[in-house]
Amino acid sequence: MSSELLINVTPSESRVALIENGVLQEIQVERVGNLGIVGNIYLGKVSRVLPGMQAAFVDIGLEKAAFLHASDIVNSASVDEGVDEQPVKKVQDIRELVKQGQYIMVQVVKDPLGTKGARLTTDITIPSRYLVFMPDATHVGVSQRIETEEERSRLKKIVAQYNDENGGFIVRTAAEGATEAELQHDAEFLKKLWQKIIGRRRKTSKAAILHEDLTLAFRTLRDYVGEDMERIRVDSKLTYQELKTFTEEFVPLLSNALEYYPGERPIFDLFDVESEIQKALHRKVELKSGGYLIIDQTEAMTTVDVNTGAFVGHRNLEETIFNTNVEATSAIARQLRLRNLGGIIIIDFIDMVSDEHKRRVLHSLETALSKDRAKANINGLSALGLVEMTRKRTRESLEHILCDVCPSCSGRGSLKTVETVCYEILREIVRVNRAYDADKFMVYASAAVSEALINDEYHNLAELELFIGKQVSIQTENLYSQEQFDVVMM
Repeated sequence: MSSELLINVTPSESRVALIENGVLQEIQVERVGNLGIVGNIYLGKVSRVLPGMQAAFVDIGLEKAAFLHASDIVNSASVDEGVDEQPVKKVQDIRELVKQGQYIMVQVVKDPLGTKGARLTTDITIPSRYLVFMPDATHVGVSQRIETEEERSRLKKIVAQYNDENGGFIVRTAAEGATEAELQHDAEFLKKLWQKIIGRRRKTSKAAILHEDLTLAFRTLRDYVGEDMERIRVDSKLTYQELKTFTEEFVPLLSNALEYYPGERPIFDLFDVESEIQKALHRKVELKSGGYLIIDQTEAMTTVDVNTGAFVGHRNLEETIFNTNVEATSAIARQLRLRNLGGIIIIDFIDMVSDEHKRRVLHSLETALSKDRAKANINGLSALGLVEMTRKRTRESLEHILCDVCPSCSGRGSLKTVETVCYEILREIVRVNRAYDADKFMVYASAAVSEALINDEYHNLAELELFIGKQVSIQTENLYSQEQFDVVMM
């Protein structure tokens, strides 16, 4: 599988597109006015402790207070004896862990999403090319993706030398095959960085940032170490030079793949990326067979509905349904990555009778999701035939970054009919007439509603005028939305 990264940089925005086999799979957007803060380390002040939620709100200098749960506080878990003498983990009471007004060092694990503040942890981790430094640990962990026992032992033995009372390490997947000198360089770099953070902590006496994670372009290169990248193209000369220096020092494996793109044609036009981004904002996703998906993102969860659409199949109904569901699995996996959808996801596949078909569809979904770097858990088919799954969410979805709530429908996704608005206006006139003394009324409404009141609803309007004994005039306001109107006393 060929992979390529396209990095588009402008003064106000950076965008990174991951292309696999010529198809856009992931898009990340970072804007100067709204930089992501995942990975940033802060000195925060506990502003409020909530025993009922076993959590605390922490002021880290942002507009919204961040959220810290008791389970995300290091050393918060104590071991009690279970019924069968099995150790049972029990989270300590939040009141025993933090106090209002206390200053604590925290790290952001989730960006602010919608109305929610950032999610915090005190279990701080600092990643580099091959290692992750953990100040509160004393052990060495090895990524489960490194499967060879011999290599795992080798890496663990090398990294164990750099463990001390200041912290431990996790060996990343990219470290497979790394030399002792490379691992030592990473370990020393992370320890020096941690000492700098501790130094800033000692000099700071109020809520402030202590360490800021890399910007999008640099973070992407760091995170894609070990991936088989054919090319990494950058359309900004300055950013290219900075990335070149960065890769030579920290990510030499990617140095040869990095290149400057000077073409007159916009870099995102190379693989029709702009068009794919626009499609990723639509509810409906067409499948090649003629079927389609409907994707709805809500605050609580994301739902995906699979439909056969124009696909009629060749053999029988059961085969048609099965083939549509299998095709949908790869499309769903791609859309989850492309739209960066996380949290709870419910997939409504077309109902299948055969248990074998159900098993194969689930297997196909698991295979498609295995390419995703974000961890996903599939809980199988429910009694209602729905697939319940979760996908790790750390940053806002593509829709939340690029879109805002519709001012006409306030996010409902539908508008009141013209008839409904007409009847609301008639009721409002009666209400105002009973409450106030007016000679006549003027109604300001959208063009469609005004036309309906004058034509289709004329008889109802005439009856109302007769009932209240007052004249009602209609005035069209072209700037009004379909639901918007005003009843004015004259």
